Amino acid sequence: MKSTWKVYVLALISFLVGTSEYIISGILDRIAETLGISVAAAGQLITVFSLAYAIGTPFLMALTAKLDRRKLLLYSLGLFIAANLLTFILPGFGLFIAARIIMALGAGMVVVTALSIAAKIAPPGKQASSIATVTMGFTASLIIGVPLGRMVSTAFGWKAVFLAIAIVGVLAMLVIAAVIPRMQGDKPVPLIKQFALLKKPQVLVALAITFFWLGGYSLAYTYISPFLLEVTHLNDSLLSTALFVFGIASLVGSKVGGYSADKRGIMFTLVSGMLLHVISLILLSLAGQSVIAVFAILILWSFAAWSSGPTQQFNLVSLVPESSGVMLSLNQSTMQLSMAVGAGVGGLIVNHVSLASITWFGALGVLIAIIATFVLSGMATRHSAVQSAD
Repeated sequence: MKSTWKVYVLALISFLVGTSEYIISGILDRIAETLGISVAAAGQLITVFSLAYAIGTPFLMALTAKLDRRKLLLYSLGLFIAANLLTFILPGFGLFIAARIIMALGAGMVVVTALSIAAKIAPPGKQASSIATVTMGFTASLIIGVPLGRMVSTAFGWKAVFLAIAIVGVLAMLVIAAVIPRMQGDKPVPLIKQFALLKKPQVLVALAITFFWLGGYSLAYTYISPFLLEVTHLNDSLLSTALFVFGIASLVGSKVGGYSADKRGIMFTLVSGMLLHVISLILLSLAGQSVIAVFAILILWSFAAWSSGPTQQFNLVSLVPESSGVMLSLNQSTMQLSMAVGAGVGGLIVNHVSLASITWFGALGVLIAIIATFVLSGMATRHSAVQSAD
């Protein structure tokens, strides 16, 4: 099997993980009704998943650093599948929380390992594109997985969604065992040394790019539905169409971002994508009630925002190639934390400033990420000059 198709297998795994994470928001009302809890309490399932993912992934990736990558992917996918089965079988909210924690730990290792494998099996000069393809699977879960999960929950109950994910996961394990080659893990990095990477200024600045880019995005996107309904006065019947179009644009942006990083370089792709990101958020607040303008800006926003995803992943892998797994896991943790912080800060802004202002604050976050990108570029230039002098 050619490496391209192997990367698409990894993208399918990424799709499953993304669906398991995002589906909660699509079936939150059904979970609350079935378990006899409030929607706010059910929403804690999202918080628990993000925190377990963010905190647990670096530790587990460090502990398993020297394990064969294919074996690690199979083990972590097995843990993920087991958690989905537990969700289907076990009753009660407390046990559901426990299953979500296990699911998040498996999901974090699956995603980081899949991204690492994609970069290693890609042909020379195609690493960023391969990472983009895997990222595209994660993004596709927003477009296909969540609506499909809602349909399954309507027909068979919300627990059936997790059974379906587990079944497809088992099939994916069989394919991985057959087509993904054995490959050596990274050089083991003790936990102390893993966190010591955060003492490196370049690593810290690179992760700051992720935090402010995705934090700014999350701040605005978390409240995009009420924003479109109340600020731009988009018709309620057009909202689902707008969100679907937004998702399609994110797929295209992710793929174009990976291609651009390979052809034009990381710096160009990151800065141009985030500049468009800032411009689109500002324009969205000025779009008024024009449906055509709102749709056009949403497409630009999603395309620009997600073009930065695979580029930033590749940026981090290139920064510390000997610890690629650790860097990817740290980045995944940073992404989860930034989404949580973005959503939380967005809630404060909506309550204490205004719903209409969230795009401006989101743009400010992305602008800080652009500044961090230039800072990182300057640091890399100075580092290269010092090495040349030596």
